[in-house]
Amino acid sequence: MVPVGNRARPLTTEDKACKSAYLNGSEASMNTIDEAKAWDFRNETDSLGTVRVPADRLWGAQTQRSLEHFSIGQDLIPREMISAYATLKKAAAIANHVDGRLDDQQYKLIVQTCDEILAGQHADMFPLHVWMTGSGTQFNMNVNEVISNRCCQLAGTPLGSKTPVHPNDHVNMSQSSNDSFPSAMNIAAAVNANERLIPAVKALRDAIGAKANEWQRIVKIGRTHMQDATPLTLGEEWSGYVGMLDDNLERIGDALKGVSRLALGGTAVGTGINAAPGFGEAAAAEIAKLTSLPFVSAPNKFTVQGAHDALVQFSGALRTLAVSLYKIANDIRLMSCGPRAGFAELMIPANEPGSSIMPGKVNPTQAEALTMIAVQVMANDVAVGFGGAGGYLEMNVYKPLMIFNITHSITIMSDGCANFRKFLVEGTKPNVKKIKEYVDRSLMLVTALSPLIGYDKASKIAHYALDNDLTLKQAALKLGFVTEAEFDRVVDPSKMVHSYVATASAATS
Repeated sequence: MVPVGNRARPLTTEDKACKSAYLNGSEASMNTIDEAKAWDFRNETDSLGTVRVPADRLWGAQTQRSLEHFSIGQDLIPREMISAYATLKKAAAIANHVDGRLDDQQYKLIVQTCDEILAGQHADMFPLHVWMTGSGTQFNMNVNEVISNRCCQLAGTPLGSKTPVHPNDHVNMSQSSNDSFPSAMNIAAAVNANERLIPAVKALRDAIGAKANEWQRIVKIGRTHMQDATPLTLGEEWSGYVGMLDDNLERIGDALKGVSRLALGGTAVGTGINAAPGFGEAAAAEIAKLTSLPFVSAPNKFTVQGAHDALVQFSGALRTLAVSLYKIANDIRLMSCGPRAGFAELMIPANEPGSSIMPGKVNPTQAEALTMIAVQVMANDVAVGFGGAGGYLEMNVYKPLMIFNITHSITIMSDGCANFRKFLVEGTKPNVKKIKEYVDRSLMLVTALSPLIGYDKASKIAHYALDNDLTLKQAALKLGFVTEAEFDRVVDPSKMVHSYVATASAATS
């Protein structure tokens, strides 16, 4: 209830929206203002009229309207978009100031505020949800309003006065949501891929590579179709994972080339109306300086505003990395299964108890976590693909959906790779005794005899050994297809881990 004289009136829809906004968009359990605290509001205006905003919030009318109409679920606009937009607005202010469109005071205030946001300040002033307008207009205005009102604070003017910095006329100068939001999407994706994902994948690759080098001489049995196959070394097996991650890093790097082309300067539909000639190029150059990444102005603004194919391709590269991580994690999960009734070729770290009922049980939890992450990233890519296909004429209307899923994929794979490396890969050891046992009992070592005695006789040896519970050597000698000396010379697992063809002369030399 809101006190009215000595009486209390029920909360209006506007009251509830303001209260919800004050609580960062999450609906409180209280039904009346009395039950929480006394709320103070100020009036802000936009083109539709006057809106009440919590007095201590830096956002304005359009942000407040979005909170009222789009407080859906718990998913907020990715935090990466806040810093991306701060970078963009700072770069735009620099470009506009250089050309004399912003005066010195406006320029300095906007840049100072953007620097504060980039330093992590004012994070709770960006409460909007993902599920809003497909253009992201309200988040662009959220950024514009917060910067404007913070500039008012710094200049000593009232919040909402839009003086000396207006959210549309100055913060949004030479821009539209239709070119700034996709540009911020690209900045968020590229910056976080370079700062978080790529280093995490490289560190995982290096840790796996160290194990591959260390285990280069440990001969083990290979498996195809989940059945015993010819030998290889444990190091060779893990070198395959190194190559997979190298390939993924290359794919991500290639995809980021397209992401580096920004829509900024195209304004509403790609024509550049209300943006001065050269603004897009100047702003992109400033963004490149601020991020140390090769951002450029897209040569065709209609291409990058009507569609976001570069982000679709980038999401596809993230999906491919997820597929690789899924395979790597599952391989290690298989090789470590046991310890007595499974493959048990690898001994993984015991990070936590594996069961509430079975004492001493250890589970491959890091592999499980990484494979779940991989599945989620594959699902995210499906959403990005559908979103990317949803462009209509001069603008795509699935922007928040696309960047939400892309940044989510980057975040969980970055963290997943780091944890998988620290808590599994680095502490994993080979079970040399079990590996040797499998090699000694393998029937597929008979493959080395095939060039010497022919496929059919080699096959008979393998089947005879299996049917009679004999070793290969026992079966071969029992059938009389080779001498003991020939068998010992030819069937040498250490020779079979590289290109190797046994011949009669080599066998008898």
